[in-house]
Amino acid sequence: MSLKKPKPGTIMDIATTDVVTLPPTTTIMAATKTMKTYRFRRLPIADPGTRRLEGIITATDLVNFFGGGDKYGIIERKYSGNLLAAINEDVREIMERDVLTLSYTDDLNDGLELMLSRGVGGCPIVDEENRVVGIVTERDYLRYMAGMCDLQGKVSGYMTKSVITAKPTLSIAEAMKIMISRKIRRLPIIEDGLLIGWLNTPTIVRYFSGEAFKALVTGNANDVLSQPVSSILSSTSSGYVSPLTVSPDEAMCEVARKMLSRRVGCALVVSDGRLEGIITEQDMIKFLYRSR
Repeated sequence: MSLKKPKPGTIMDIATTDVVTLPPTTTIMAATKTMKTYRFRRLPIADPGTRRLEGIITATDLVNFFGGGDKYGIIERKYSGNLLAAINEDVREIMERDVLTLSYTDDLNDGLELMLSRGVGGCPIVDEENRVVGIVTERDYLRYMAGMCDLQGKVSGYMTKSVITAKPTLSIAEAMKIMISRKIRRLPIIEDGLLIGWLNTPTIVRYFSGEAFKALVTGNANDVLSQPVSSILSSTSSGYVSPLTVSPDEAMCEVARKMLSRRVGCALVVSDGRLEGIITEQDMIKFLYRSR
């Protein structure tokens, strides 16, 4: 595939061009394992021959399917609750078909403004024939902008203070339903007023890529969904990763560095073990964009 060389300052300057795509006939389990392996939150679905974009699957879509939203209906109606059978369904059954895309000739600023206005964390990049030629994410923008701007200010001035939380006794099903219904990707877990962990969409994807099936007794999804969220936090083999925590007085530049180093999309702001707020890649990008 040959492309006309885009002008300097286009989206391709910061995009990932070695894009992992999946054909629409990939099983949901294979998509889950691919997402875990590459630590991606989204995977473009493309025709394997032409690489023309057909849809996208995100970690949120998988959380929706595994019990958080209406896509769980596939497991209930089509497979009578049998999770082991349902995970072999084609990924095209749950992928999003209305995909926000960027052209490889789009300006960097235009791409960022579009992503921020639509509230998406990443976009496939396509050519004139709708073939996938790249992908750009909030992390790409944060890495690019953090290297150009002076991140002044403390976290406390830019964090979100009103954070939705859950108790460790909450079931996995209810936790996922909260995340889908409230359109959040992170759910801090609080016990006796103290932060003890979190659930985020990548954690749930990793859990359902293998560890969840150890809880299956009858094969019914409820065997897993009825378990408390503490079972994910305490598991040694589920791939659970503790949240990045920072103090309210920490400098924005240092938090950005830590987020990029850890390859995480947010930091939980904690003081004396108590959750004070949350700051995300999107918060960082908005701050940088306004301060240019």
